[in-house]
Amino acid sequence: MKRHTKYFVLGLVIAASAFTIACPKRVSIAEIEANPSRYQNKDIAIAGTVQDSFGVNIPGTPIRGGAYKISDGTGSIWVLTENTVPGKGTQLGVKGRVGSGVNWKGRNYGLGMFEKDRRFAKR
Repeated sequence: MKRHTKYFVLGLVIAASAFTIACPKRVSIAEIEANPSRYQNKDIAIAGTVQDSFGVNIPGTPIRGGAYKISDGTGSIWVLTENTVPGKGTQLGVKGRVGSGVNWKGRNYGLGMFEKDRRFAKR
């Protein structure tokens, strides 16, 4: 019985480690702005409120996407997306890759982030 318990606990520890390793590090926007090269081409997570957004979504076609500016109280950063763009005032968390001099569809957004996943705040 003890042997099965040890293997079970060991399995839980390994599974928990795998999940924490796979999660990107959550950082403040001020940290990204202070040292962008540290986060260049790395997956990170940020959370905040949408300040501004520009997007295109044509129903019935695969044409959608845009950019939105997210602020966490320490700074703000543009996030590029190929999905629908959240509205102003929306609170959310974003996972993605940081890039400097981000160009998307002919427009330069400077320091920015390309969205991989998004989670809305629970109400």
